[in-house]
Amino acid sequence: MIQLAGLTKSFADRVLLDHVTWQISARERVGLCGANGAGKTTLLRMLAGLDEQDSGDIIKPAALTVGYLPQDGLAHSGHTVFEEASLAFAPLLALKSEMHDIEARLSEPPVPQAEHDGMLARYSELQDRFRLNDGYHIDLKTATVLRGLGFEERDFSKPTETFSGGWQMRLALATLLLGKPNLLLLDEPTNHLDLEARNWLEEYLSEYPHAVILVSHDRFFLDTVVTRIADLNLRTLTDYHGNYSAYVVDRDARMERLRHAKREQEEEIARVRQFIDRFRYQATKAAQVQSRVKMLEKVVAIEAPPERKRIHFTFPRCMKSGRTVLDLRNVRKAYGDLVVLNRASLHFERGDRVALVGHNGAGKSTLMRLLAGVESPDAGERHEGHQVVMQYFAQDEAAHLDPALTVYETLAAGSPDNMVPAIRNILGGFLFSGDDVYKRAGVLSGGERTRLAVARMLLRPSNTLLLDEPTNHLDLDSKEVLLEALDDYGGTLIFVSHDRYFVEKLATKIIEVGHGDTVLFPGRYDEFLWRRAQADAGMRSEAIRRSDKGVRAPGVQPPKAANGHRTAEHEVRKRQRSEERRHKQTAAALRAQIADLESRIAEREQAIRDLEAAMAAPGFFEDHESAKPVIDRHQALMWEIGDLMHRWEQLQVAAETSPTKA
Repeated sequence: MIQLAGLTKSFADRVLLDHVTWQISARERVGLCGANGAGKTTLLRMLAGLDEQDSGDIIKPAALTVGYLPQDGLAHSGHTVFEEASLAFAPLLALKSEMHDIEARLSEPPVPQAEHDGMLARYSELQDRFRLNDGYHIDLKTATVLRGLGFEERDFSKPTETFSGGWQMRLALATLLLGKPNLLLLDEPTNHLDLEARNWLEEYLSEYPHAVILVSHDRFFLDTVVTRIADLNLRTLTDYHGNYSAYVVDRDARMERLRHAKREQEEEIARVRQFIDRFRYQATKAAQVQSRVKMLEKVVAIEAPPERKRIHFTFPRCMKSGRTVLDLRNVRKAYGDLVVLNRASLHFERGDRVALVGHNGAGKSTLMRLLAGVESPDAGERHEGHQVVMQYFAQDEAAHLDPALTVYETLAAGSPDNMVPAIRNILGGFLFSGDDVYKRAGVLSGGERTRLAVARMLLRPSNTLLLDEPTNHLDLDSKEVLLEALDDYGGTLIFVSHDRYFVEKLATKIIEVGHGDTVLFPGRYDEFLWRRAQADAGMRSEAIRRSDKGVRAPGVQPPKAANGHRTAEHEVRKRQRSEERRHKQTAAALRAQIADLESRIAEREQAIRDLEAAMAAPGFFEDHESAKPVIDRHQALMWEIGDLMHRWEQLQVAAETSPTKA
C-alpha cells in the first residue's frame, strides 16, 4: 500500500532515519514506538506529505488518500460543530447541493422541454451516486462519531470557535474518521480524550476498514488496537508482530542479544589490538600484524542503545492515618446555574485505591478539589480523618512550580534528607539527564514542567494522595516509573486518569461522576464496565451501597423436659423420643426456611425481569429522573438476591447434615 525505499532524514548533524526500507499493507494497524525525539512525528509528517525526506522514496498508489492528525495546534471557526464534522463528506454534500438546485429550478415556471429532460437525467444520475455512496446516512454517521468522541447533542449547533483546544482536536479527529482515508496517521489521538471516548475509539479503530499508523503513550490503547509495532530506534524501523505487550518482551530480548553481541565484538577487538601492540615491532610477526590491522579496518561496529537503568523507589515514610480518611456528606457544588454535584455523599477509608471516571466536564476535577479542601462545598460537609497527611496533584500543578529554581532544586526543596540521594535517579526516570537538571523551571516546555511536577510529588511524604491526571505528557517509560511507585504506595490513593492501563492496574474501586451524581462501584475498571453494560451503557445513577445485613434464620429451641418422677428406663425412652422430636422440628424448621427463601428469591427474580423489560424499552434512559428509581431498585434487588442465595446455600448444607431428614 505504501512503501519506504532508502528513506533518509536528518536535522543538522542529527540523523533520524538512515536508508530505511519499510512498508505497510491495507487494513494493517501499526503502532509507531520509540524514545522521545526518535523521529516518530517527523516520519508521520513525511508520510502525510507535509515534510520532505533528504533522500529515498515514499512510494504510494495514485489513488491513495491520507489523513493526518497532529498532536495539537488545530483550530476551527466559521461553522457549527455538526457542519465542521460533515465537511468530511464534502463531495457528497456537493452532490446534495446540486440536487437541491435542480429541484429549485424544476419548481420554477416551465422550462423548455429539452432543458427539462436534461435536468431530470442529471438529477437521476446525481441521486444514484448519492444513494450508492450512502449519502442519505450522512447525518446519522456524523452524529454517531461526534457522540462517540464525547460531544453532546446540544453541542452540535454551537460555533466551533467556542470550544477549547482539546475539544477542537476531538472535532478534527471526528472529521478525519468520517472521511475514512485509505491511510490514517494519528499522532497521540488519545491526548484529549476521556476514558469513555478512548473506549469508543478503540472499538472504532479495531473495525476500521483501511490502514492505520498511530503514535500513543497509552499502553492499553496500543494493546487493543494495533496488530504490529514498528520500533523507531537506531535510525531505522524494526517490525514486531503482535500488540504492545508482546513487543516489549520481544524488544527487550532483542536488545539484550544485541548488547551481548556488542560486548563480544568489543572483547574480540581488544584481544586483536593487544596482539597488534605486542608484536608490532617484531619482524617475524609482521605479516600476522598486518593481517589483523586490515581485519580491524573491515570491522563494522555493532551499535546497541545503552541499557536503560530500571528506576524503582519507595515513597518517603509517613505516619498512618486513621481508618476514616475523608467523608463527604450531602455535598452540593454549583457554578452559577451549572450544578456539578448535588447531595453527593462519599466515604474513603485507609488503603482505598479509587479511580474517578466520567466524561470531560462531568465534575471529576471539582470533586478532587473538594476532597483536597482547595474549594469548599456550597452545601453539605467535608470531614478529614485523624492524622491525614495529604498531597494533592492538580491538573495545573506544573503552573505552581517556582520558575527561578533549577530542575534539581525543585525536587530537593521540601524533600526529606534521606530521599536526596534518589533525586538524580528519579529525574532520569522522567527524562531529565545530564545538564537538563540545571535548567530553570521557567524555561521548560509544558510537558517538561508536568514531568517535573510528578517527580516532585514522589519525593514528599504523605499517607493520602489525590492525583488529577498525573499521566498527562508522560511517555510510556515515565508512566511505568510512576505506576510502579504508586503500586507500592501504602497509603490511600484517589486519582483521575484517562489512561486505561493505569486505571486497570491501580484502582480497586470506581466512582463514576456525572449529572450531579457520584456512583460507587466496588471492583476494578473492567468489572465496572461489565456491570454498567448490564444496565445499559451511559447510565448515571446515585451511589450504590451494598448492605451487609444478612438474613438470620430464627433459632429453634428444643422442647422442655416434662416434670415428674420417672423410672430410669422410662427416662431413657423419653429422652430418645424428645431427641427425635427435636431433630424433626429442627429439620422441619430448616425446610420451612429454605422454602421461604426460595419463594423470596423467585419473587425478586421476577421483579428483576419486570424491571429489565422496562429498562429495555426504547427511550427509557432519556428521562433521567424517571429512570433513576427503576435503576436503583434493580441494583438493590441484585444485591438482595446475592444475600438470599448465600443464606439458602448455608441452610442447604445444614439440612443435608441434619441427623433426621424428611
